[in-house]
Amino acid sequence: MTRKITEITRRDILDSIFLEKINLYGRLEETAFLSRIWDLDSMPSYDGRFDNATGDIWQHTVNNYDWDDNWIFEDDRFNLMRGDDETLLRFLCETIHPVVRSDATECERLCQLYNNCLKNDGYEIIEKARISGKAMYVGRYIGTSVSPGINSAKELFSGTDVGYISQQITRMETAVNQDPELAIGTAKELIETCCKSILHECNVTFSGRDDLPKLVKKTVKQLELTPANIPNQSKAGDTIKRLLSNLATITQGIAELRNSYGTGHGKLNGNKGLQPRHAKLAVGAASTLSVFLAETHKVRGSKK
Repeated sequence: MTRKITEITRRDILDSIFLEKINLYGRLEETAFLSRIWDLDSMPSYDGRFDNATGDIWQHTVNNYDWDDNWIFEDDRFNLMRGDDETLLRFLCETIHPVVRSDATECERLCQLYNNCLKNDGYEIIEKARISGKAMYVGRYIGTSVSPGINSAKELFSGTDVGYISQQITRMETAVNQDPELAIGTAKELIETCCKSILHECNVTFSGRDDLPKLVKKTVKQLELTPANIPNQSKAGDTIKRLLSNLATITQGIAELRNSYGTGHGKLNGNKGLQPRHAKLAVGAASTLSVFLAETHKVRGSKK
């Protein structure tokens, strides 16, 4: 049994459903909805008047309607609060199936609501296919780590003197799966902030009109990129400069793509925008570049 989705996350989902007053079963009755996932006729009844779960659920949700709206989460027969992840994800996906819920906008809103909770445990619900032009969904595990470089960046920039940089890193980490465009924009801002901070400490002037490649070039110029006692120091320095320039170009390029494929005005209908994989590339490049520049600056400062 796979159980990475914690009870805390499951409670968060339940609380969100309650606060939003969501009818989980859409246009279906409870028994019709639940029969899409479970064989109710083979499950026991909690009401002695009926032979199986089909009978007692119908009695208390349709005929009398004397159970709480969210009774399903506390019913041990379905075990949504403590059971395996796959069952919970399938249940959530069924609540936004086009047979259950016809309004595509509402389905997307509920999907976002679920994902806001699931992301903390490394899961997300995504569109897997379309039927009659409407989306069907599936849950998948994506993991909680977003980039090899981001943990190093968080560790390096954890001091109170660089609190704003820490906020940018946290924003990237949170947004990379749920809001790729925000993560990409923040990745670009991270490099800009890092470069400007270093240039300020080096008493080097820069213009507000300087773009990202220019800021990186000015910053690199101030740093000793290679140890002084290695052979072919000049050649090694040139190679490192080229690598750093490439990282900046990746981040700048993806940020420019965001402007073309984002969600702003004038985009084509059906445009999906950039995906988490694009955001992870931008975030990884920005984190790696920022960490290298900041660490080099610290080493340079310690020698003075």
